Amino acid sequence: MSSAPAPKGPASYFPSIEKKYGRPVSEWFAVIRSSPLSGHMELVAWLKGEYGMGHGHANALVAAVRAEDGRR
Repeated sequence: MSSAPAPKGPASYFPSIEKKYGRPVSEWFAVIRSSPLSGHMELVAWLKGEYGMGHGHANALVAAVRAEDGRR
């Protein structure tokens, strides 16, 4: 029996983000996209300050959104 490979990169954080903060990742993506901020570290700092998110979780979400949106 073969199992799916474990997610790598930012997606590896998604299960723990959903469990710890009680929202699906899709909602966090919408929150990030609705922010007037645009810089990676600005968004990370905002998630940390506004939502009490840890640095690794905030960084993973921002990186994933920016990759999905074609930004670096």
